[in-house]
Amino acid sequence: MVGLVSVPSRSASDQPLTDHPPADRAAAEATDRLDPVVRWYGLWDAYFGLSYLVTAGLLLTSQSPPGRLAGAVAVLTLIVPWYAGFGRPLMLGGVKSGRRSRWFALGLIALFGLATALDLNSAFALFAICPMLLMCLPSAFGIVVVLLANLVPLALVWATSGDPGSAVLGILPTTLLGIALAVLLGLWITRVVEQSRDRARLIEELELNREKVARLSRQAGIAAERERLAREIHDTLAQGLTSIIALIQAADSELEDSPEVARKHLALAARSATDNLAETRGFVAALTPVALRGNSLGEAVRRQGESLAAETGLAVDYRADGTEFPLPTAVSVVLLRTAQEALANVRKHARAQHVTLHAEFTDAAVRLLVEDDGCGFDPEQDEDHGYGLRGMRARVAEIGGTVEVSSSPGRGTAVDVRVPLG
Repeated sequence: MVGLVSVPSRSASDQPLTDHPPADRAAAEATDRLDPVVRWYGLWDAYFGLSYLVTAGLLLTSQSPPGRLAGAVAVLTLIVPWYAGFGRPLMLGGVKSGRRSRWFALGLIALFGLATALDLNSAFALFAICPMLLMCLPSAFGIVVVLLANLVPLALVWATSGDPGSAVLGILPTTLLGIALAVLLGLWITRVVEQSRDRARLIEELELNREKVARLSRQAGIAAERERLAREIHDTLAQGLTSIIALIQAADSELEDSPEVARKHLALAARSATDNLAETRGFVAALTPVALRGNSLGEAVRRQGESLAAETGLAVDYRADGTEFPLPTAVSVVLLRTAQEALANVRKHARAQHVTLHAEFTDAAVRLLVEDDGCGFDPEQDEDHGYGLRGMRARVAEIGGTVEVSSSPGRGTAVDVRVPLG
């Protein structure tokens, strides 16, 4: 009996799920989702075993002839394998309709009726049989079958008693109480099992949703990383190559008439290529930008202005207000990239004569202003600056800052970046 009512479980020596092949892992996860149902059926199995033992004990104390008593115990015992081999899998699978469920219920009632006909004390088994009927049959139909099963002892008493009326009235209260208790217990067990099964389904849905959220998060991270890499490439490689191309073209135009000027342009192109190569290596290695290594933000921005002046001949002024202090690396990198992008736009589009770089440091914020006296543009309609400005705004927004671009045709351009510190 112990082997029939115990709940299967994994031993402590089982290998972890991560060591199983995919098919075994899927089967193990399916078993884990059924664990709440199996645990509740463990309690039911214990109740079923207790009911069997109590009913068998009552039969052994009965005054029936030995042959009828042995037959009742044998038939009652047949209910155990009938339940364990046929009924329990149906109940665990939640099957409450179909031919198999009806056959199980019919066999259960037949065995119970035969045992009760051999010895009336077998009627005590109703406390286990009625819940089983309710668990394997639809609720309304199951209640009808339970009522019929409880009428079996009454019918046998009425048929075998010399005084049917008195005998039936004598056991009627017990029968009614047994019907009520059996129905309540069966409905309670059925409800608990349904809740456990619903909980298992919810857990499965939550796992699926969690996997979906993780997948979407990975996709969002990949998209954000692509956007970041695009900005980095635009602010480093693309700008450096643009500068090199411009210097080589200038050198080519001066090669015959002014070889010294051409060599100066080529020297600047070599310097730009060297800096760009170092920047690329730092970018690939995810290190701090080359311009910031060993330099403060103000010094790095000033050197960017000097490079622009050397390459284009523009007048570039740099000034700083406030006392500069060490900034978070992310803030320094973003402000430097913003300055590089603004100066690259000056080189490519502005046709300016004078550029001003202004850095301002306070306890609450850091500000970077890049102004030129060039041709200007309409920020709402000119698409030539589109990606650079979008990338600039996105980059600054990542550290909680803002970018304001003031420009109009013929009136120059001002790029004002403010990053709060906190």
